[in-house]
Amino acid sequence: MIKIWRWILILFLISTLTGCFYWIRAYQTYLQMDDFDQHFSILAMDKFELFFKDPILYSDDLISLSKLQPSVKTAVDTGESWRYWFRKVDLQGNIVQPEVKFYFDLAFNKEERLTEWTFSELFLQIAPAEFLEISIRSLGGAEINKGKRQLKANTDSIEKIDTKLPQKTQILSQLGEPLEIEHKEAQDIYLYHFQLETKGIKEGYEDRALSAVKLTFDNNTDELVKMSGRFIGLKISINYRKFVKE
Repeated sequence: MIKIWRWILILFLISTLTGCFYWIRAYQTYLQMDDFDQHFSILAMDKFELFFKDPILYSDDLISLSKLQPSVKTAVDTGESWRYWFRKVDLQGNIVQPEVKFYFDLAFNKEERLTEWTFSELFLQIAPAEFLEISIRSLGGAEINKGKRQLKANTDSIEKIDTKLPQKTQILSQLGEPLEIEHKEAQDIYLYHFQLETKGIKEGYEDRALSAVKLTFDNNTDELVKMSGRFIGLKISINYRKFVKE
């Protein structure tokens, strides 16, 4: 019954998003999350690699969804590789020295379909591999907000992991000092800005090249309890405590 309603939603999207077939392919990719291990695999070592076993999204879909071009495009034997470079900047948009940067790599096959998404080592400082994996897996059956075109994961159905939360000292040693610190009664929120290296931004979407990353730390334990930010048009928010065994 649930899948029937999802296909009804697909028909609704087709009727209301004329010509926007990339949203349909994005939704079909979302449906694959229900059988995660059948359609995806993960390799997490120094980097975090998400593999699409049955790729659906085209490279043009990613541009249509994000409105942003990658920093570098490289032709490879298997198709094409894109890299998105993000560099830490100050409030005026100047690159901070010494340089702090991370990247996403996207790989496409010869049919121009997305086959792999790689998160670099520095990004794993704010989204450790075990938390990144469980947050991606939790998207299966996530609540869909059609107005905002967002997914809200249902963490209650996910088996919790037995691990420690990231520590502030380790994160600051990699990211350096934040732009701002918002002090609250039980938490401190650290703000960082990362600028995407890109060209040819579509008019009206210039703000998408700036990633405002907020890291929330518990004042008593100095543990990272939440991360939120927007990267190449994709909003990511992870509440770490919801994924950890009590």
